[in-house]
Amino acid sequence: MAEETNVSNETNYSEPNDNASFLAAVERSKKVEADILVNPKKYRVLTGDRPTGRLHIGHYFGSLQNRVRLQNLGVPTMILIADYQVLTDHDAFDKIAENTRQLAIDYLAAGIVPGDDVMIFPHSYIPEANQLMLPFLTLVSNSELSRNPTVKDEIQKSELSVINAGMYTYPVHQACDILFCKGNVVPVGKDQLPHLEITANIARRFNKKFCKKGEPIFPIPTALLSKTPMIQGLDGSKKMSKSLGNTVMLSATADETAKLIKKAKTDTERLITYDPENRPEVANLLRIISLCTNEEPSAIAERLGEGGGGALKNALTEALNETLRPLREKRAQLEKEPEYIRQVLLSGAEKARAIAEQTLKEVRRAMNMEI
Repeated sequence: MAEETNVSNETNYSEPNDNASFLAAVERSKKVEADILVNPKKYRVLTGDRPTGRLHIGHYFGSLQNRVRLQNLGVPTMILIADYQVLTDHDAFDKIAENTRQLAIDYLAAGIVPGDDVMIFPHSYIPEANQLMLPFLTLVSNSELSRNPTVKDEIQKSELSVINAGMYTYPVHQACDILFCKGNVVPVGKDQLPHLEITANIARRFNKKFCKKGEPIFPIPTALLSKTPMIQGLDGSKKMSKSLGNTVMLSATADETAKLIKKAKTDTERLITYDPENRPEVANLLRIISLCTNEEPSAIAERLGEGGGGALKNALTEALNETLRPLREKRAQLEKEPEYIRQVLLSGAEKARAIAEQTLKEVRRAMNMEI
């Protein structure tokens, strides 16, 4: 049975500007981060992406590096490719299989090493996990799903003329993904906390309604909040995104990277300074260099001096290409091994499904559905 964490009350991040809830999440994240260093096997991380295309440098600095770090610390890590969720707001279902393979290649090239404790798998291959959807839906209300700010934002971004029910139940499906493997740590950014709130509440409600006292089935997952500063796109004003064309894909060549960075927005001042408030575009490029070199952005600015935007872009191109060079070399090699990629996914799905089967047995038993 899963061990209940010390979070006893239901939390709510759904209210706008709920700073108290966010600060509480930050404190929980810090405690888990510290404990992971001492007790890595106590945790199981669930993380992943939707297969809407290849990954870019925002993904690399924002999540991939952290996944590799957690894996290397010895934390059991489940990396889910959320193929079903593409259907909620994308029409590109004809590319799901290829995008799934490309995601797997990006993960492996970044340093993920599949094994007994590290799995990469598409969640459409785990039917037992998806069977949790029905009981979980009975544990949330329509109003909870409708007022979820992350869902509202995703609906707005989708620009769909007709909003399908999958958009509203997306957080519940995500709860299935996290809880089927009893994931108790989920790396997220601040904007994903409302989704994790629903997962935590479903776990609490299931344990309270169906489980014997002191014998909960599901752990209460904790957010592991990203420490990476927000990276804007190369335009300096919007979130890095494939659809906006303001990013650098991990699969891009060194020359393609140079051409993209050459178009990045800066300003007309020759003296490079780190001033996020007054010079956001320049500050953003300095932050990306900082992520590559581990220097402080202000120190990079001082080094560049009066080199202007040209020197800044050259420095970014050099730093980014050098950082991504080993990843890109490994990626090119993996592109030539489609059967290996397929086996990684199938093996991950087989192991994940075994976990899901055991969880479903426990759920059936708790709900008095065993025959």
